Order: sequence, then structure tokens, then C-alpha cells
Amino acid sequence: MRILLTHYRVGETDGVSLEMDKWKWALEQQGHEVFYLAGNAGNVSASCVEALRYEDELNAKVTHDAFIEPKFFASSDDLLTAIHTQADDIEHAVTAIIRDLEIDIIVPNNIFAVGHSLAAAIGLEKAIRNTHVKVVNHHHDFHWEREKFAKPVYQEIQDILDEYFPPRRDADQHCVINQIAFESLKNKTGKHATVVPNVFDFDNSHWCLDDYNRDLKQKVGLTDNDIVFLQATRIVARKGIELAIDLIAKLNQQLPNWVGQALYNGKTITKESQIVLVLAGMNEEQEYFDKLKQKADQNNVQMLFINDYIEHSRCEINGEKCYSLWDAYVHADIVTYPSWLEGWGNQFLEGLVAKVPQVVYRYPVYETDIAQFNFNIIDLGENHSWDSQGLATISDEQLSLAAEQTKQYLFDAEYRQKAMNDNFVIGQTHLSYRALGEILSKVFN
Repeated sequence: MRILLTHYRVGETDGVSLEMDKWKWALEQQGHEVFYLAGNAGNVSASCVEALRYEDELNAKVTHDAFIEPKFFASSDDLLTAIHTQADDIEHAVTAIIRDLEIDIIVPNNIFAVGHSLAAAIGLEKAIRNTHVKVVNHHHDFHWEREKFAKPVYQEIQDILDEYFPPRRDADQHCVINQIAFESLKNKTGKHATVVPNVFDFDNSHWCLDDYNRDLKQKVGLTDNDIVFLQATRIVARKGIELAIDLIAKLNQQLPNWVGQALYNGKTITKESQIVLVLAGMNEEQEYFDKLKQKADQNNVQMLFINDYIEHSRCEINGEKCYSLWDAYVHADIVTYPSWLEGWGNQFLEGLVAKVPQVVYRYPVYETDIAQFNFNIIDLGENHSWDSQGLATISDEQLSLAAEQTKQYLFDAEYRQKAMNDNFVIGQTHLSYRALGEILSKVFN
């Protein structure tokens, strides 16, 4: 069959783009022809529709007036006109692409779920009706779970959500990424779904230091004596990056006592050594990023933003060498994954493949879908509160426990190696491309 994977963006380092790459690989292994449709293509080949861009300016104005407060449009009628005009443009463009590519099945990723673009959902649905293409929805999260989309300004917007998120066609199949989403969709719409967990290519991902990535630390301003804590996610508030800052601040209290000690990799801590929180993902919430910088400064935590050097894959842009996200993992001593809300957890899988110890906050989906596998983690617990800046915080007792666990992974090479090898085998068994292929063969059969 000819299958069209659809989202606002592809070929980038966000979780949805990465998961679409995996679906494409698994489906092609089964003999299907797979194509991409998005607003922008990143570093892959895709059919692009400008109005589907994640950062589309008109959509940003629509979303503000639809879900926050009236600002850009004089009335609800003007707002609805803008939505439907853009939806018509999307309908015509997508209809043409489906027909030109002779698509059998379209796979919308979150377009009928999260509420990011009302026009995209309406336009895509009309294109589906025009072409009678079959639909396998891949829902990563839902609008009714997001505070941002929970209380539309106008009833007409709620009506759009009810009609298109997701559409009520009985012939559609639905895939979700965790047990919570399965129950949520069932309770909200009565629809059943197939749970398809995030997976990774454990068999063919062998990231190591090589001639290409050897200079990455020097390139971004790190020294060989620095201890690298890698935050590989996008910079958005739900990632809980402030908890990583708290942990490093706790460890910094002990750092002077470590001078002269050998790390797990044989390197020795010196007086010049620093623990550096390296942010490799895209900054998508400037206000939150500013809060992180302020918190890091107040706690004397070194924080380094390197996304300007990171692309979907190794490449050269304007004569400047760029690295893949996997190159960043090669240089990480510890991976931080302190999210308090995740649809599943792509970056957690990446840490397993990289065999790097991970600092994990037990977000709800971790508890329902991942904890059953008994991975070895640096544990931030499952209880947090909010400080005066609206940032997450955990108890000092839990933070101290995590600091001690981190210290063991930094200095006990034998313990580290065994724990990481065990993690890898568990992931390879339950969360690999092979497991994904088995699930998708049933969905697309």
C-alpha cells in the first residue's frame, strides 16, 4: 500500500518527527511505500503545505483568539472566516497531494487530536472526504488533556473541537501511545485504539566517538574536564528542566570534594571541572527558557544551549558543521529526563540506546507504561509542587537521594556498565523496531 504520514513538521528532532521516522522504517520493511506530508520538511523528503507549518503566523493568531482572548480578530465571525479560509487552502493542497501520490492510507499525527491547528484538522478532513482515502490516526495526546485548549473563548470553537478532534467516522482506526490515552479516548468518544508505544532501533544504533563528533565538546565550549548533563528534549515547561538544575546545584555542593577522584571513564576531576547542563533541543517557550536561565544563575549552575549545532542528522549548513542529536549523547556523562508530563518518552529510549544513566521524574505515563520493565534510573520520585515562579520542585530528601544515585553512576564504572547493559537488553526486548513492526502489521493488515 501507499501510505502518507502527516504532521505539521517532519525531519526534525521533536518527538513526533522522530516517531514518524520509525513508523516509516517499519512500514517499508513490510513492503509498503511511505511518504511524508507536513508544513516543513526538515532534513527529509516531504510534500509540504505552507499553511500546515507548526509556526504558521496566521494559525498562531487564530489559536490566541480561539483559546486565550480576542486580540487579532474583531469578532467570532471574523475568526471563523480566517479558520475556514485557511482550511480551504489546506483542503485543496492536500487533496491534490493524495491524488498525485495515489495514497491508500493517510496517517494524521496529532492533527485530529491536540488542537494546535483548527484549520489543519478541518482542511485535512475535507481532503479525506474528497479522496475517500482510509485513515489510521496516530494520537500522541488530546486537546481535552491540555489546559491551553480546555476552555475555548467561543462556543463555535468548541463545536469545531467536537466535530474534528477526532472526526466521528467509524471506519477510522486509532492508535495511541500509552494506556492513559487509550482510556482517555475510550471515555471521551467511545472509540477503541491500539496502544503503540514509542520504540527505538536497538539493533542498528551504535553511537560512539568517531572522527566526526570528536570535536563537538570543543566546538560548543566544553572542556574534557567538564561533566556533561545532557537535556536532549525541546525546551518547553512540561519538560521540568528546572529539576535538573536543582540536582546539579545539589551536586555542586560536593564537587570540591571530588577533586582528584577518577570518573567512570578514567578521567580525573580537577579544580577546573564543572558540571554543565547542556540543552540540545529546540527552544519553543522563551518565557520558560528565561526562567531557567535565571534559576541557573541564582544557583551557580552552568547551562549551555547548543541547539544551533544540532540537526536531524549530520550535515553542513552555510559552511558550518552540524551534528546529530546522537552525537550529543556520545559526550553525555548523565542524561536528564525530569519531565512531569510526557505522552510516552522518546528521549528515555535514546538514553537506553546510548547506555547513559538517566535522571527521571516518574511522570504518569512512566508509571503506567514503562515502570513495569524495572529500568535502572536516577529517581526523582513522582511528587512535585510549584514554586513562586511556576517551576516544578521536589523534596530535598528526594533530591539528595537522586544526588547519591548520580554520584554512584559517575564514579562506579562496574556498577554503571552492568546497569546500562541491563537497561539496553530490556529495551531491546520490549521497545524495539521489531516490536513496532509486529504491532503495525496488525493495524495496517
